[in-house]
This record gives sequence, C-alpha cells and structure tokens, in this order.
Amino acid sequence: MQLNRNGFAMIEVLVSVVVLAVAALGYAALQLRGLSANSSALWRSKATVLAYEAADRVRANLPGVTAGQYNNLTTPSTSTSACTLTNACSNTQMAARDFVEWRTSVLSALPGGTGVICLDSTADDGTAAAPACDGIGSQIAIKVFWNERGTESRFVNVMRP
Repeated sequence: MQLNRNGFAMIEVLVSVVVLAVAALGYAALQLRGLSANSSALWRSKATVLAYEAADRVRANLPGVTAGQYNNLTTPSTSTSACTLTNACSNTQMAARDFVEWRTSVLSALPGGTGVICLDSTADDGTAAAPACDGIGSQIAIKVFWNERGTESRFVNVMRP
C-alpha cells in the first residue's frame, strides 16, 4: 500500500491551518479579557478622582462641615442658584451647590453613576438605592456607585476634616 504524497501534504496543511486558527482565537480571547480589565480600571480610576474631588470640596468649606451641612447629602437640592459672582454663598448654600455639581460630574463620568456624602461610622457598605449612612461618628464618607456590566460597583473615600 502506497501513500499519495500530495494527499499527505494536504493533510499537513489542513492541520496547520486548524492549529493557527485555534491560536488566533486564543489571542483574540486574551485581547478581549485585557480590554475588559482596562475598562474596569478606567471606571475605578474615575470614581477615585471624583471621590477625592468631593473631599476637596468638603475641605474647602470647613465652616459648613462644622455646622453639619455635609452630614447627609444623598439627594441633590433644587435651590442652588442663589450663589453668583456678586452674591456670596452661605455655608449651607455652598454645601448644596458642591453636592449638586459633584453629583452631576459623577453622573456624566460613570455609567449609571451616583454618589452620596454623609456621616457614617461603617463607611464600606450600602448600595446606590440604599447608601446605608447611619449619621454616627466623626468621619465623612464619600460613596461613589456605578454599574459595570450589569453589576453595581462602589468606591468609598473616608475623610476626617
């Protein structure tokens, strides 16, 4: 029994093509996984920057912190227009304006983004729907929430002004 050399070469070529196709699919899967990890890192980085921005806003209004204006900011106020270049803000107005501007930034920067600023003794808890701010303690929790691939993510920055 004699093998046909052309047929044998054709089988070698087909096996090579199958091996290369499997390798290409593996490489594509690796690229997709890397891309997914990069997007997660991007959202977390944006949440971190936004949380530190809120902390800077709180530190800039220490009289408002002392008066308790940042103890329970969970829903944006609708009356923040009283502050203008010619009409200075009170500490209460500044806290409300800071929160509205910050929360707008969170909403535009993160998918399904929202955030709260509150007094909380157990900061690393809660969800966007129920942020779990207990109003106890001396630390202000800045909680940023967003949706990533159908799962809610959270970043918390705790500060003591």
